[in-house]
Amino acid sequence: MSAPVTVGYAQLAQADPAAWRATGSAWASLAGVAERRAGELADGGVTLRTGWSGSAAESAGARLAGLRDELVALVPVAIETDQVLAEFAARLVAARARLAAAVASAAATGVLIDRRGGVRADPARVPSDRADAAVAQVATALRDALDLAARADRDATTRLGRLAGAAGTGWTSRPSSYRPPQDAEPGVVRRWWAGLTPAERRWLVVHEPEQTGRLDGVPADARDQANRLLLAARRAALTELWGQLLARVPRGPLEVAGLRGVEEKLSGLDALVDRLESTRQPRAYLLGLGVGGEGRAVVALGNPDRASEVLTYVPGMTAGLGDATGELGRAARVLARCAELAPGEQTSAVLWLDYDAPDFLHEAAGDGQARAAGEALHRFQEGLRATHDGPPGRQTVLGHSYGSLVVGTAARDHGLAADALVFVGSPGVGVAHAADLGLPPGQVWASTAPDDVIRLARPPEELARRAALGASPIGTIAGWLAGPGDELWFGRDPAEPGFGGRTFPSGRYGHTGYWHPDNPALDGMARVVLGR
Repeated sequence: MSAPVTVGYAQLAQADPAAWRATGSAWASLAGVAERRAGELADGGVTLRTGWSGSAAESAGARLAGLRDELVALVPVAIETDQVLAEFAARLVAARARLAAAVASAAATGVLIDRRGGVRADPARVPSDRADAAVAQVATALRDALDLAARADRDATTRLGRLAGAAGTGWTSRPSSYRPPQDAEPGVVRRWWAGLTPAERRWLVVHEPEQTGRLDGVPADARDQANRLLLAARRAALTELWGQLLARVPRGPLEVAGLRGVEEKLSGLDALVDRLESTRQPRAYLLGLGVGGEGRAVVALGNPDRASEVLTYVPGMTAGLGDATGELGRAARVLARCAELAPGEQTSAVLWLDYDAPDFLHEAAGDGQARAAGEALHRFQEGLRATHDGPPGRQTVLGHSYGSLVVGTAARDHGLAADALVFVGSPGVGVAHAADLGLPPGQVWASTAPDDVIRLARPPEELARRAALGASPIGTIAGWLAGPGDELWFGRDPAEPGFGGRTFPSGRYGHTGYWHPDNPALDGMARVVLGR
């Protein structure tokens, strides 16, 4: 039995999380090298077969195929190494934040810390009758920081050791033919996945990334590996479509609009890839990606399976792949504010853009797209519960604008594995009262800015009534914004007292300014995520 890992005060104080993050990113870059070399071997095999035949040619072809398989099998291993080192770096950041808080507390209370982490009271500042309590408080805080760093070191060492051991026994091994269906309950998927060997899981990532990458109940690290393997194919499909549209001359208005839409998705995908390949903390995990329609993306900042708090953010109208990084930036701002409020916590934020968001106002006036998204959001949240390591994390689901209707409808019709719901800039959430969402009303929160135009939205029944009375198209649209009231497009305003939930304030930043750094709403969202 090995001795327990210990981390010293000076060792943690001098640790450089950014260096570990950069090392992990360097490993991830090997995945692209391996994929390119595997492609070159595949092309070489084709060339070989066109001009060479016989047993020697077959033997050479088999050897090339074997080398290609080994390179392909290396891809998820390189990505996994990056994941391990990035998570180690993130835990070091949290440990160093706790260490800094302990040092600050010592300075404020008159406790001295020596270079080895020993603590004693400064007799000139601390009365003798309070010395023991002051020293104990600082010593406990130091020990918590060092223990967190030691656990991080121990976990990373174990995981890297397993990867190194797999090099001698084979990276991949084909599992049995059984696969859970895409609509399987996440708990069923999780039990199936847990029953596989690491080599079988890597085989599924390499050979069945499409299925593995979108299965709720498969852990975040495996989904990230699988979806990253699909990035090149996704971009190639978009590029091919763009070329086809570009070749059509003359082009009609719909084809021009389609061409612009594909260009926006290509630009959005490239921006997303830049974020995925960045060395910035926290590391991004690609949990889902689609290029059909407006495009879809599910991206986590930090591994949600290892976080103590997890935020799922559902954006609203016009959201799509073209602006996925912009929407991800909103989730990142909540995460950053959480780090400011609780620097020692490990929190993750997920952009859940896995539904067809309305593009136009007349589409957003109906709840069909929200209802269509409900089952998928329910299953995703159940998957987060099923794959979480250790004690359950606190899960918060945040919906903005039409996204709040998606969240409310999912909670109403399917239930959500969440400890808190948050609605900002909401047009209504599909229910009349917080109690109808399946959570304690005290865990349902909302905020609407005083100058948010959504406050003036009117229910669809009133629009129909105005249209029946012969209102002009302009008059009908104006009727959508006909004056304040508790009843919005989709039920009672969740930020009004009559809804029965809780509220936090927002400044005058309009419909999209809830994430502005000076808006108190940003603090409100972060405090709900942290359970404060």
